[in-house]
Amino acid sequence: MDVTEAIRKRRSIKKYLDIPVEWDKIGSILDAGRLAPSAGNLQPWKFMVVLNQENRKKISEACFQQYWMQTAPVHIVISAEFNKMERFYGVRGERLYSIQSCAVAASQMMLEAINQGLACCFVSAFDEEMLKRYFKIPDFARPQVVLTIGYPAEEVPLPPKYTLNDIVHLEKFGNKLRNIMRYMGYGWGDTIQKVVEGAISGVGKLAEKGQKAVGKALGPKKESKQDRVLKQHNDPEDFRYRSG
Repeated sequence: MDVTEAIRKRRSIKKYLDIPVEWDKIGSILDAGRLAPSAGNLQPWKFMVVLNQENRKKISEACFQQYWMQTAPVHIVISAEFNKMERFYGVRGERLYSIQSCAVAASQMMLEAINQGLACCFVSAFDEEMLKRYFKIPDFARPQVVLTIGYPAEEVPLPPKYTLNDIVHLEKFGNKLRNIMRYMGYGWGDTIQKVVEGAISGVGKLAEKGQKAVGKALGPKKESKQDRVLKQHNDPEDFRYRSG
């Protein structure tokens, strides 16, 4: 599966089949997070894999009683070692770069889960202190997200998304293009191509009709009464008759 397909297939799934996830697939997901970019390549993340049912229940309780999470056979808690980022980048490293780096790692892990035929959900609403207490997360680390992973037991349609026209600004904020898709040359996939071909076909039919209309307009004209009078007036035979 290519990256674009994985991006388009990803959904926030909250119902999972009661089927264990193979360790090789879990390993591939963890490795995708390991390979993510981070500020200064400091890699300030720690990944905690939770499989035990009781521990998954504790996580769901810490996530404000989101008990649907228990149906996912795998939970991955991503924590940020913010002290590492603070040493290099100060307050900005602690409060921003550490969060950004973990978010990128989580994103890559979700895409790899889709690639492995699994489903996932990004959960960021939780009682941080409760989660740290349950799982003995040290003070120099802060939980950032819990990923639920497993085989899906539901199909979720694509939720409403803004178009590129709504969110893209060119050169400066507020400078929006009327048709960003056309400007970027974007959208020449199979679906769009069919639409374009259909439009071209429609234009061709319109052009054919136009040609017929032009041909009719430029073709032999029906002789009017005035044309007949003028013709007779200039006819030598008729002139002889009128002057005789």
